[in-house]
Amino acid sequence: MKAISRFLAIGVLLVLTAGLPVWAAGEGGLTSDAIAEFRTAFHPDIRGRAVYNAVTNNDINNLALNRDVLNCHNDHFNFKIDVGGITDQKSSGRCWLFASLNALRPIVMKKHNLKDFEFSQNYLAFWDKLEKANSFLEYVIEFRDRDVQDRELQLLLEHPFGDGGYWSYVTALIDKYGAMPKEIMPETNSSGKTGTMNRVISNKLRQGAATLRAMHTDGKSIAELRTAKERILGEIYGMLVMNLGQPPTDFVWRYESKDSSISEKKAYTPRGFYKEFVAIDLSEYVTIFNNPLKPYGEHYSCALSRDMYDAEDFHYVNMEMSVLKELALKALLDSQVVVFSCDVGKDQVRGKGIMAANIYDYGSLFGCNLEMSKEDRARYFESSSDHMMALIGVDTVDGKPVKWLVENSWGDDDGAKGYFTMYDDWFDMYVFDVVIHRQYVPEKILKIFDREPEVIPAWDPMSRLLRK
Repeated sequence: MKAISRFLAIGVLLVLTAGLPVWAAGEGGLTSDAIAEFRTAFHPDIRGRAVYNAVTNNDINNLALNRDVLNCHNDHFNFKIDVGGITDQKSSGRCWLFASLNALRPIVMKKHNLKDFEFSQNYLAFWDKLEKANSFLEYVIEFRDRDVQDRELQLLLEHPFGDGGYWSYVTALIDKYGAMPKEIMPETNSSGKTGTMNRVISNKLRQGAATLRAMHTDGKSIAELRTAKERILGEIYGMLVMNLGQPPTDFVWRYESKDSSISEKKAYTPRGFYKEFVAIDLSEYVTIFNNPLKPYGEHYSCALSRDMYDAEDFHYVNMEMSVLKELALKALLDSQVVVFSCDVGKDQVRGKGIMAANIYDYGSLFGCNLEMSKEDRARYFESSSDHMMALIGVDTVDGKPVKWLVENSWGDDDGAKGYFTMYDDWFDMYVFDVVIHRQYVPEKILKIFDREPEVIPAWDPMSRLLRK
């Protein structure tokens, strides 16, 4: 395979360097001598020429797809939770919201004997967006004396209005705003395609930041800054309504059960609906993280990670991966859907719904070693927690998980009709946290949450989910 890599480089260098003059380079620069050495180090063979032709004329993923791993794949699971239909976040970064609400659906469906049910993601996304706008402007006021080049302020200005979030956002949003069925506040074009809306409102927020900082420079009081903030938020509220619709303050709703009986119409407020119809105490769930960059058995929080300014930052207990899998398996086998976050873009065959370590063998294709530890991938920004999904099944052998069934929120045209098979080695490499009900968590771990958390800076590699 070394001959292959040598040929791939020389195939370009023979063309680019032939006849070129010799040049001098400064210290550390790329010299003509080095390039000449690269050229002479390559000795393409027949196989190398074939690989060169294949790579230049085909999709690299198709060529690197590991046939041995693929041949061992099957989608059999000896335990599954009955869930509703696949949801679709479309072109938005609301995976955390979809995954979290999807985890509640089976409980609601079982409780009320429903054929299907789906929460309005758009309703909670509306309030999440308004809360994020308020938090951004409040941080601008809080950091009013900092230089504009301050590292935290720079992060806020760079990403003032992202879609990303955590389980704790859902807990806080539902506690404050309640919830409602999807048909009461359905999706809009902008809810499923948030790019332009985010860009325009980010413009408004940055303009607001400039206004607030100029007012502070002119000697205006905090009370005056907050009055100006309210005016800016009023405009942003209108922009959100134009994009996502006006969130109802009350609604009338009825539902159909599995036996086709129709309930009576009933009036609800969003908070009243959640309290009466759902009645799940979200504060009973905790996040267990596997952050390889920090000591295990400790409590951490991520700076600037809240969507609500008056809520707490995202926090977790850091544990070994074996603990995450043990807790996830325990909850799953008791028919509890488990929300988790991961680095979704790695070793995934979307068209077949497979997540397996080394499913793509790029190293053999290019004749080089690409292996990195989970710790190094996190430290050097090769891997981060960037997507949330839900575990709804598991396949075990002798009580040990072999693979996990994943419910995604990319629609039923993706994966295997919306579902993914996540092999246990992929779990080890790319899963970063699980959300578990307290009843499945050992008391010694729960007690760690009582400790004052160590604050992780906003620019830490493991604090980036919010920035998406």
